[in-house]
Amino acid sequence: MAEKVMVGMSGGVDSSVAAALLLQQGYDVAGMTLKLKPEYGCMAGWSHEAEDARRVADELGIPHYVVDLTRPFAQNVIDYFVEEYLHGRTPNPCVACNRTIKFGAMLEKARELGYNRIATGHYASIEKKDGRYLLKRSPAGKDQSYVLYHLTQNQLAHTVLPLCTYEKEEIRRLAERYRLPVAHKPDSQEICFIPDDDYASFIRDYAGKTTPPGDFVDEKGNVLGQHKGILHYTVGQRKGLGIAFGRPMYVRTIDPEKNQVVLVEGGKEYFTGLMADGVNFIPFDWPQEEMKVEVMVRYQSRLTPARLVPLDDNKVQVLFDAPIRAVTPGQAAVFYRGDLVLGGGRIVKSIPLEEE
Repeated sequence: MAEKVMVGMSGGVDSSVAAALLLQQGYDVAGMTLKLKPEYGCMAGWSHEAEDARRVADELGIPHYVVDLTRPFAQNVIDYFVEEYLHGRTPNPCVACNRTIKFGAMLEKARELGYNRIATGHYASIEKKDGRYLLKRSPAGKDQSYVLYHLTQNQLAHTVLPLCTYEKEEIRRLAERYRLPVAHKPDSQEICFIPDDDYASFIRDYAGKTTPPGDFVDEKGNVLGQHKGILHYTVGQRKGLGIAFGRPMYVRTIDPEKNQVVLVEGGKEYFTGLMADGVNFIPFDWPQEEMKVEVMVRYQSRLTPARLVPLDDNKVQVLFDAPIRAVTPGQAAVFYRGDLVLGGGRIVKSIPLEEE
């Protein structure tokens, strides 16, 4: 009997081709579309995504399920997103969604329906070695292992990622070959529940909250001007500060307690390390000593050689071999060794150059 796999189908080309490939490989495939966004304002449009997924499922001749997860999505993703910005951090909602929704709630729903494994259109690979499941980078141009660092051994054991070795152009050609109605559908570039990329307006409209104006200050605390509220800024930002200084100025840190945005001149915006909490390791439970790694501090950023120091309470310190820009609290720090994903955690502190 063929193994049963439930594919998370968003209505996009990647997940649609993932379903087609698994069907071709002999799996018993079904599709599941998750209703995540409340149907109002800028979050309307889910019904079009569900209809695209249904059309693909009909073309492939596979069952298609729709599951309403708007409440857990709001609690675990949207509310988290809002609170992080209000506290001066820059969240990564895709990581939160993958952890709690796609590889959490969706896996549970799939198993309730008799499907022991799930699949997605992410570009990464899963292998098993010496009784341990491993996550690896995709050799293709669109590696997405960064947003999967949190996967547990149980989740990895029940997940299939069929797109690992494909380039995006190949996926488009396969969609045409399989006659999928989404073959030429454009990729989504924004956060799914903020299509206009206007975080501040979304937080105001969704949560009825905002942050008051305050001071831009330099690293010594001297006032440089007024900012319009901390949720409008992120560490490493240079453009869109709303004030001209006559020279390049960068956001180094954001202090929500003082309601200050600390700016520095170009050349001073570097960091020598970071602290991360909520750390998950994949090839092992926890490192017993310091280790050399490569770290990625935001999606598609460069890999940076570093030294990882394990601490107590599920925390680590990471010290870069050479200083880098834009180490942003709230984002994920993901650790690699070659193509192997060692794990990752949430950045809670960035260490400025003079604090090394």
